[in-house]
Amino acid sequence: MSTEETTADKEKEEAEPDVHFEPVVELAPVELKTNEEDETELFRMRAKLFRFDCSSQSPEWKERGVGDVKFMEHKSKDRSVRLVMRRDKTHKICANHFITPDMKLTPSSGSDRAWVWTVQADFADEEAKVEQLAIRFKNRENALQFKEQFERCQERAVNSETDDLTSDLKTLNLEEEEEEEKGEETPTPAQTEEEKTGTTTSEDPVPQ
Repeated sequence: MSTEETTADKEKEEAEPDVHFEPVVELAPVELKTNEEDETELFRMRAKLFRFDCSSQSPEWKERGVGDVKFMEHKSKDRSVRLVMRRDKTHKICANHFITPDMKLTPSSGSDRAWVWTVQADFADEEAKVEQLAIRFKNRENALQFKEQFERCQERAVNSETDDLTSDLKTLNLEEEEEEEKGEETPTPAQTEEEKTGTTTSEDPVPQ
């Protein structure tokens, strides 16, 4: 490259103006809600999720997404725990259901790092569906950690149901005791009349 060409290129670069355009409309930052604001994260681990598709002529496992699977405990009194998993990049939900005592993790055949379970109401598609899910981890250790945390969440669900039942029974007992006290204290109309007149009211018909 000649000296003249180099000088011409430099003059061309210097001649190009540095133009900066201000946006016409200022857009305020939008806060995206994930419905996890009122929950506490108990567990998180990267995994791959599958669902068993029975709709086709040849039922098979189909990949549902890769991302972080999480156990989220609600901060309310019931302290329910749900399993949530979102796909990488798109953050679309691929699993969303409560962990209940009746669920059972079973090892996936031919793998020591995968589990299979059935859920009666998964809301990944925004409506409750019965799904058979499978999840696979990087190694056996991660799979065992998931199982341990899953079963702990089930114990929380059992304790929560027991606490709710105990609370309901106490409430019913208090209501019954209050009703009994009201029944003992509230005089009947006949008793009220007797107290006023000092006479005894008879249930016999009035003589003609």
